[in-house]
Amino acid sequence: MIDTVFIGMSGLSSYSKGLKAISNNVTNLNTPGFKTSQLQFTDLFYQGSQNGTGAGRFGNGVGTNGTNLNFMAGDFRSTGNELDVAVNGQGFFVLRDEQSNLRYTKAGQFEFNGNGVLVNRNGSEKVMAYDAGNLREITLQGMQSNPPKATSEIVLKGNLSPEGTQHSINNVAVFDSAGKQHNLTVAFTDKKLDATTGEVSWTVTVKENATTLTTGDYKFKNSLAVGGSDALSFSFNPAGAAASTVTMKLGPNVQAFNLGTTSSLEVDSKDGYGVGTLAKQAFDDEGHLVLNYSNGQSDKRYQLAMARFSNLDSLEQMGSNQFQAKDANAVSYTVASKGQDAIRSRAVEISNVDLSQEFSDLILNQRGYQASSQIVSTANEMIQELFEMKGRR
Repeated sequence: MIDTVFIGMSGLSSYSKGLKAISNNVTNLNTPGFKTSQLQFTDLFYQGSQNGTGAGRFGNGVGTNGTNLNFMAGDFRSTGNELDVAVNGQGFFVLRDEQSNLRYTKAGQFEFNGNGVLVNRNGSEKVMAYDAGNLREITLQGMQSNPPKATSEIVLKGNLSPEGTQHSINNVAVFDSAGKQHNLTVAFTDKKLDATTGEVSWTVTVKENATTLTTGDYKFKNSLAVGGSDALSFSFNPAGAAASTVTMKLGPNVQAFNLGTTSSLEVDSKDGYGVGTLAKQAFDDEGHLVLNYSNGQSDKRYQLAMARFSNLDSLEQMGSNQFQAKDANAVSYTVASKGQDAIRSRAVEISNVDLSQEFSDLILNQRGYQASSQIVSTANEMIQELFEMKGRR
């Protein structure tokens, strides 16, 4: 009879632990990256006769074998935060704490700290990038600005009508080697026809304000640019900047058709830019940290590290939405790709808690607890009855 009380007590203890696991799951319903756990129940050892299949054998109640984690993916929730990311796959983000311990998380909520290092928003662990087989921290050091590039090429497009006598392209913006912008004027004048070759030549003069930078000729034949006479190079050496060479050429979309006295020749494209300041940081779908600058340039120097596990049972929860690996040999490192572990930016993976399943388990645990309590009460009544019978003798 006393054994029955202890058996009932084992049920009370085990179902209490089950309730604890369920309550932990439910309360973390909105925790990013949270993975549910389920308590594993096991029957306790048996004692009694060994004759037959379980004949005369009695168990000693129920026990628990700890919890199993469910790594099924949760839903993705948009946050609008440029540094929030989620993994659409089995990979985990890699963090490194102050003791150089590696931690793994599905909760990609990151930010740059005061030193310009990308860290976990909850806990300040450093977020790891993966490069050439090595894990390294992500830092903005030396990347707050983008250096200038001097203009080296200007490509023209449009029509230069042979009926016209002159044409000007104004405010052609170029950059010197120091990143300063200059506005040039390109003038087409002094048109000449070579009756022998049939070539039409134009004198081209490039000026900055009143200063002539270069003069040369462009030639056309049969309304198309003549190869070898379709480009003009000049040295650009403004005060305070190192000299650079600029080549202005006629693009494939330049013609010289007779369309009256009006020409449409203009700048099609040009390179070069000034100094840029960091304007925006975001992640792309392969985990690259994309830095955008005010001069229109971008940088993709870092790519988020992805940890993959051959056995997810080697992971154990550490709190703060993080896991650690019990077996270091079970983890490998790589990067995300569009086909595997694609990154969703401006979003987080929320918990994979299924409320309907949790409430169903809650009812089962409640019934189990009530039944175990009833066993203890019944055994207690029977023991009390024995005491009363003994007392009446």
